[in-house]
Amino acid sequence: MTGILSVAARGEREPLAVASETTGAELEEIVARAARASRVLAEATRADRARLLRALADALESDADAIVAAADEETALGAPRLTGELARSSNQLRLFAEVLEDGGYLSATIDHANPAAVPVAVPDLRRMLVPIGPVAVFSASNFPLACSVPGGDTASALAAGNSVVVKVHSGHPATSLACAASLRRGAELAGFPADIVSLVFGTAAGVQLVKHPSIKAASFTGSVPGGRALFDIAAARPEPIPFFGELGSINAFVITGAAIAERGDELAAGLAASFTLGLGQFCTKPGLVLVPAGADDFIASLTRAAAGVAPGTMLNPRIRGGWAASIDALSQAEAVTTLLAGLGTGEGLAGVSLYSMPASAVLERGADSPAFEECFGPSTLVVTYADEEELTAVLALVPGSLTGTVHATEAEGAPGTLASRAVALLSERCGRVLWNQYPTGVAVTWAQQHGGPYPATTSSASTSVGAASILRFLRAVAWQNAPAALLPVELRDDNPTGVPQRVDGRLS
Repeated sequence: MTGILSVAARGEREPLAVASETTGAELEEIVARAARASRVLAEATRADRARLLRALADALESDADAIVAAADEETALGAPRLTGELARSSNQLRLFAEVLEDGGYLSATIDHANPAAVPVAVPDLRRMLVPIGPVAVFSASNFPLACSVPGGDTASALAAGNSVVVKVHSGHPATSLACAASLRRGAELAGFPADIVSLVFGTAAGVQLVKHPSIKAASFTGSVPGGRALFDIAAARPEPIPFFGELGSINAFVITGAAIAERGDELAAGLAASFTLGLGQFCTKPGLVLVPAGADDFIASLTRAAAGVAPGTMLNPRIRGGWAASIDALSQAEAVTTLLAGLGTGEGLAGVSLYSMPASAVLERGADSPAFEECFGPSTLVVTYADEEELTAVLALVPGSLTGTVHATEAEGAPGTLASRAVALLSERCGRVLWNQYPTGVAVTWAQQHGGPYPATTSSASTSVGAASILRFLRAVAWQNAPAALLPVELRDDNPTGVPQRVDGRLS
């Protein structure tokens, strides 16, 4: 890994290490070592890779105090939040160990030879998914642990059998170095090369990494412009590679009049807590709230609840500056009313802001309405709809998003209701649709879907969270008429490791 260049003092805080930018020559050596380590991973058994992942989780936990301290110093997210984030990192490593042991992700499929098949004879064919090769992972700014060096992309790529080269986010270099040191030590303790995880630093190195011919896939969490630029680079390579980008998301949040009548104050408190969680720096933050026209008491209750959230320190001045510019533009847009404005004082501070506008004004501008611009920070926009026609027209314009939420009464959870139509429209635009819950917070499980149509992600068929995220970093190979000794064990008739197999069309 690239060494330490200098130490920077941050006020009265402990000094933080600052890593030098990775040079072109250094990157070449890093990727070459990663490619060698990737072959070791690919050739390892699933049981050994599962053992590796658990060793990595143990190593992170053994260094938890130092990692959390570094992350808090660099991001000001607080020890409780970061401790939970580190637990998510270690838990998702252990989840992927279970995914490996289950083996179903391989899609092992066997078609025995059938010489009598019509119109032509069928040869013996056996197909399964195999590792794709070294993966470039771009760290997220807002999750220095769960979506960065020890995050879900790293865990899923390693589980698939690929080494990982992480482009470190500039907002938390010391945290990244500490996490990588733990993972590399854990790998060696498990009998694997330390270079299954490597780091590079700097924008130029990130671009060079995506272009490198030994890199076979890339993942990214960040802004639409940054992600789209890297996506285009990945597609323009002589050998294009898959690029899994998580970019921008509005996350529409629909509330019916009946729900407000039933539990308006409770909804206001829950919504305020959701869009201000982590100072609004969650990719699943509800950024567009749709409520019936005339719900003035609810909007007042929401404003009071949001006003009770104290200003806080955002991840860095650049992110705060981007958010401030976004809400400044929104507040000056035609037909927008400022309900609450609190930029806060001091570098990095932000206070909660809340805005409203009628759906008619949104529809007048169409897809160009400021309602559909993401504001990454502690703010949201309330849009009031006059009737079902206005609501469904606005939902039809919502850009691709990670989540869509509907809050309604139990009686409205039936076909033919306004709420059911909102669910149907949101399912066309979002990767995860919630009913009477809040979108911030993403469970790492087998069934989770964290993705959506562009610009939420560049690949709506994939997820970056949950067991299915392993599928991003695999490719399919079929063996035709191969001797049993040359087949992967998962494709042999005796199935010694007991993976699920589809044999001659039947799942066993």
